[in-house]
Amino acid sequence: MKKYISSLLVVVSGFAFAQTILNAKSPEEFRKLRDDNMRIVGDSIVSAEITPLSYGYVDEKDILKSVYVWEIIDLNDKVNQPFYYNTEIGFSNQTKSMYQVLLDAALSGQISEVYEEEDFLTKLSPEGILKRLESTRVDDALIDIYNSGRTPTQEEIERYTDRIRTTSDKVQLLKVMGMWFIDKRDSQMKYRPLGIAAMGPDPATAGQLGPDGQPIGGDDAYIDLFWIYYPDARKVLANNMVYNKKNTAADLSFDDLMNARRFSAVIYKSSSGLGEGTIKDYIPRNAEEQIEESNRIKGQILAMENEMWHY
Repeated sequence: MKKYISSLLVVVSGFAFAQTILNAKSPEEFRKLRDDNMRIVGDSIVSAEITPLSYGYVDEKDILKSVYVWEIIDLNDKVNQPFYYNTEIGFSNQTKSMYQVLLDAALSGQISEVYEEEDFLTKLSPEGILKRLESTRVDDALIDIYNSGRTPTQEEIERYTDRIRTTSDKVQLLKVMGMWFIDKRDSQMKYRPLGIAAMGPDPATAGQLGPDGQPIGGDDAYIDLFWIYYPDARKVLANNMVYNKKNTAADLSFDDLMNARRFSAVIYKSSSGLGEGTIKDYIPRNAEEQIEESNRIKGQILAMENEMWHY
């Protein structure tokens, strides 16, 4: 029943969008309604804000079995392109990448549960988030000017100062942490996303080479830019639509995609792993065995539901 209601909400959301453009008196009125997140209903203008369907309370004693999984979503994968797609075509809803939606909401205070790490221990302020995204690098020529005792001109400061920023186009990996569990009240295996992170190049080391001439941190020197406790982000994600090229009158939100698991991901860590830490920690330097371990964990999760029906 909950799945049906959720689907209905999605359809209603898309229908409301179509209704707004069809009933708007002018393109300017439509764009203003869209920007103000309003829609036309009859002779009235009402809020188009979506309240995501509540997950509901789950008693610990009703959880028959559970497993935590950490996964990486590669935005270069064709299946995952809706998370990265960013465009505005004609009268369609203007969409952003999921990273940009999360970043804007975290910087504006709409999302407050932002952390440095996946354990959700060290909170990040908007200023702290920006520090992890930006780095200022001074050229040796500017240092030489200061050492000579001369005050550099503003033009020289700008010329010899590089400001490096991790922009949206550089964030092509997302991490998601969630729980698979069997709810014995309705005899179902369910998935609940608990955390989401953006991965991008570390601006502090981007473009820098070590003594050996190799990039510092390696070619794949990506870091977790920030972690967000997912339940705190649901309202923001539910009100940001993913562009649907197959049907512009039936938009899906990022929250719909996450809860329906409409993405392709690779497990890199699990509470049922063969060792502690990430898979590459206990199976180092062997990519094939790491993939096999990820698939083994996936098979273990699928087996949970089959075991539920064994008497």
